This record gives sequence, C-alpha cells and structure tokens, in this order.
Amino acid sequence: MTALPPICILAGGPGTRLGERVADTPKPLLEVAGEPFLLHQLRLLAQHGAERVVLCVGYLGEKIESEIGAERFGVKIEYSYDGPGLDGTLGAVRRARGMLGERFLLLYGDTYLRLDCRAAVAAWTAGGCAGLMTVLRNDGRWDTSNVVQANGRVLAYNKRAPTAEMNWIDYGLGGLAARALELVGEDERDLAVLYERLAAAGELCAYEARERLYEIGRPEGLAETDAFLRGRL
Repeated sequence: MTALPPICILAGGPGTRLGERVADTPKPLLEVAGEPFLLHQLRLLAQHGAERVVLCVGYLGEKIESEIGAERFGVKIEYSYDGPGLDGTLGAVRRARGMLGERFLLLYGDTYLRLDCRAAVAAWTAGGCAGLMTVLRNDGRWDTSNVVQANGRVLAYNKRAPTAEMNWIDYGLGGLAARALELVGEDERDLAVLYERLAAAGELCAYEARERLYEIGRPEGLAETDAFLRGRL
C-alpha cells in the first residue's frame, strides 16, 4: 500500500463550544465510543496508509502527548507545540513546517473523515496544484456551504463571507506544498485565508468526498459521532 505524505493534525484549539467537557480534557482526548477520539482518527488514517503524523497541539497539549505517545497503529507521531497564546491554524502549520517536508496533508483534530485519502493524494498529484481541498456537495445541509468547484479545481472559497453560488463545503482534509505558504504574509494566522488565495490563483485542487463527515466540535456533533462509531464496533 502506498504511504501517504506526512499528515499535520491541527489539535491546538480549546474547544470552547463544548463547555465543561473540555475544562480539564483537551478535545482530542474526549471519550467517544469508549476511547479517546484521537485514537479513532489515528486508526482510520493508518488504514489509509498513514505512516507519520505531526500533531499541532496547544491547549492541554502535554496531556495529549502523555496519553497518545510516539506511535499508534504503526503510525509515528511527533508533536509541535503552539507558542505563548495560540498560533491559529496557519500559525501552527508554519511552526511545524520543518517537520512536514515539501508536501503534506492537513486535517482538524475534531473530524472523522470517510474518504479514500490515497485517491485524494493521487488527484492532487495529477492536478499539479500547490494545494488540495476535499469538498462535499452540501447545499446547506451540514453547515454553511463555502466552495465553488468544477473540473477538479476549487474556483472560489470563502469561509468568512460565503456567496449564494457556493453549494459545496470544505470537507476537512487538505494538502499543501511548501511553495503554497509564499502566497500569504508571515503574520497571517488563518489557514482559510491561504485557501482563499490558492483558489483565486487557480492552485487549489478539488477532490470530491461522498460520505458525510462526523465531528466533535459541538455537543450535538459529539453525540452524533459517538453514536456512529459505536455502531461500527
């Protein structure tokens, strides 16, 4: 099985929407279907060919490293810690840059994504773009649609001010070549801004996901994900 590029998991946020659940437990370690959510995520990535993961941690990051360790399911795990205060999504990527190589995948530490990661990487390679975004036909069902895509390219992306023509949504697995980081200034902290620039430059490959995603960032999402994963046991 062809190995995936290194995978950067953004797991530094405090998870404020979950309230008291994360007072002493970082979001990736919340129990879901009988074990820390991050273990479900790592197991799934291992099944798709992941060999190395860089966990970008911030809030209670030491607890994550202590619980998860340096290897799970045959996947080697390294840790990159936010600086004083939180780095933001793109800031965390920049801080981990030296651990990620010339091309890497990105996903959020609170999502469970059901798609063929190797096929997404193959489409990205064939497209020759600096960035990859997996997308799902949404039409407002799961969250606010924020993508226009056609013919394997993201034509427009705007998470902050989506338009009526946007019927797709960012599914949560992305990819970046090192050269993509040159499109924004060193002080930019938001990954969404970089994706916007990549789309505008014609440098963002689109790969279509067909299964709904699950996430634990909201109480209702946490309950849905727990029920889904318990049904798979």
